[in-house]
Amino acid sequence: MHPNRAFAWEERDALLAFIAEVSFAHVFAQTPEGPMVAHVPLFVTETGALRFHLSRGNRLTPHLAGLTALASIGGPDAYVSPDWYADRRDQVPTWNYLAVEAQGPVRALSDSELVDLLDRVSMAHEARIADKTPWTRAKMTPGRFEAMCRAITGFELMPAELRGTKKLGQNKRAEDRAAVASALGAHPVGRLMEDER
Repeated sequence: MHPNRAFAWEERDALLAFIAEVSFAHVFAQTPEGPMVAHVPLFVTETGALRFHLSRGNRLTPHLAGLTALASIGGPDAYVSPDWYADRRDQVPTWNYLAVEAQGPVRALSDSELVDLLDRVSMAHEARIADKTPWTRAKMTPGRFEAMCRAITGFELMPAELRGTKKLGQNKRAEDRAAVASALGAHPVGRLMEDER
């Protein structure tokens, strides 16, 4: 996370809401075979645990249960040109972004917990698609869903630590932040900067 305290993002509920909204992470762990990373869809439970699944063939799968892992969740980001500031003197290029890290122990999910995870993930994301009847596993050929579940493993990471960075120019003057937000326009980072003013 960014070392400048001006960019620290520490509100636990906001960090978990951000993770739930993005719903995708890079999960890193140190294994006996060296450092590994997996790219996973995430689901945030009511208790703040992060649940996800991996293919049984993923290199990280056989090692993950029992380890401490780090999930890195990236949000919108944007390059910032020095020419966009109201006062352009002595400015350098930078990058504005949102990011969260969740670190904690990982456990394997039971078969029933895995099925619950898959149902909840599809329900949450199908609800975001307003123009169609939501997909459910009931649309599958009988037995096919269960067969596919045997090819994946579910996991839960319980965050012992949550760290966030919300770098939106907080270390700049109000005039400079407004000028950058204007230059970014409808870009998600520009909208976030407007919301922060």
